[in-house]
Amino acid sequence: MFCFATYIMRFTLPSASLSEHQIAQLLSRALPRHALQSFEPLTGGLINAMYRLRAEGLQETFVLRVYSRDPSACQKEVDLHQLVCGQVPVPEIVYANPRANPREEDGVGPHILMRWIEGQTFRQIKSRRDPREIAEAAHSIGETLAQIGSFQFPCAGLIGPGLEIGAPLAEGPDRVPTFIESCLASPEMARRLDERHRHRLRGFIWDWAKQLAAIGDERSLVHSDYGSPNILLNQSPNPVNGRWKVAAVLDWEFAFAGSPLYDVGHSLRYDRRTSPLMEPHFAAGFREGGGALPDNWRNLARVLDLTALCHMLTRPGLPEDVVAELVELVVGTMLESHFL
Repeated sequence: MFCFATYIMRFTLPSASLSEHQIAQLLSRALPRHALQSFEPLTGGLINAMYRLRAEGLQETFVLRVYSRDPSACQKEVDLHQLVCGQVPVPEIVYANPRANPREEDGVGPHILMRWIEGQTFRQIKSRRDPREIAEAAHSIGETLAQIGSFQFPCAGLIGPGLEIGAPLAEGPDRVPTFIESCLASPEMARRLDERHRHRLRGFIWDWAKQLAAIGDERSLVHSDYGSPNILLNQSPNPVNGRWKVAAVLDWEFAFAGSPLYDVGHSLRYDRRTSPLMEPHFAAGFREGGGALPDNWRNLARVLDLTALCHMLTRPGLPEDVVAELVELVVGTMLESHFL
């Protein structure tokens, strides 16, 4: 099995800080003619240490990312950037050292240096409550997701270094229900989701088994954390017709091969039937980008998103407000899937 839990792990796996000397040494190898001018740690990515850097003699800004959770993820991210960069906007990687050994050199593990991308998240855009901005951003997010899903792999499973495909979500024909069952067996989830809702969830997910099996062999590129923090948008400079477009998709560490509906479910996780924000603009962009949405796609996407939500509920050390939000999302999915 592999893990769909992404940002929640940031609460439980804090990364070590780097010193100014370590960062300066890394920069000297990446950009030998330019010394470190300034740096600051970036928040929101606590699995791996990230820093915003400025180098002497250069106007542009850079991001340094050091892989502390899974060193092999550095090579994976480099490989995925190279794969998608012609079709999907990603930051340019100007230097990478996937084989850095933290026991040698400067005590730093695998790392990459990327160009900084200016932009805003969808959360920032929707906070202004401008319907035109929200529609443009949602359309571009959907269109970009279709471009991500256009990349195909030999089979479904976790993507590793060299774009090798590893284990699927679970063994057997009913991968999603089997995976949810494994989550339900977790003591952490049992503590957080009461017995009535666990029983209801078990029956609910097996009721969907036949429909889920029909998409179980899909093998498209799935980002797996295709949400607001990892999608930057900016506006074209035209003051009259400037439209919001995706400028960069960040953090490919947890990407896998599967159905694009996993990313659709993540994208629409907070889009409610009674008060939609992204819809119908997201779906229109997805179709215009070449993506195909099957019958009952919204239900299927919401149900697939349960894999991420349930796995998060198995993680120890989550803040109680996060647990409450996850439980609400799980229960809401079971309720709304009958009416969407």
